[in-house]
Amino acid sequence: MVPDLLWNDVKNFFDPYLMGGLPDVWVLGASVEDWQAVFDLVRSSGWEWEYREGDLVCALPSAAEVLSRPADAETVHLCVWPVPGVRMIFRPWSDSVIDFDVNLYELQEQVGVDILCGFLSAIGRRLGKPVSMTNEGGDGMHPVLGFDVAADRVVLLADPEL
Repeated sequence: MVPDLLWNDVKNFFDPYLMGGLPDVWVLGASVEDWQAVFDLVRSSGWEWEYREGDLVCALPSAAEVLSRPADAETVHLCVWPVPGVRMIFRPWSDSVIDFDVNLYELQEQVGVDILCGFLSAIGRRLGKPVSMTNEGGDGMHPVLGFDVAADRVVLLADPEL
């Protein structure tokens, strides 16, 4: 199988000092139904996961329940490990945006690129929407790479020669 992206072509986008240690991944124009599709994918994928409300580990409720929580409720996080040692942290704060962090320290060399591409592709295919990665603290408007629905693969969205 040919990788979507090659380490030597994208290593700057995996450099924690250039991108920030926890770049942001976005699905813009999302909905409660999209969040539910992500929750269903997480439950059915075989990936390890953990849902937390504050410090309390809980069963994963429906997306509608999570997104209708009061503004002053405990912060929620859904941590997903697509492979051991690689964690993605979803933050269901808004029904219109799916966002999560990846840890670049866990995604090094070609194996890290392949893990990230596989995960972004799984999300993008399930939703039928683009999934893009920006630098840490980004706003989703300046992605560097992401899942392209038409290409059905992860592609570069910026010049890797920062």
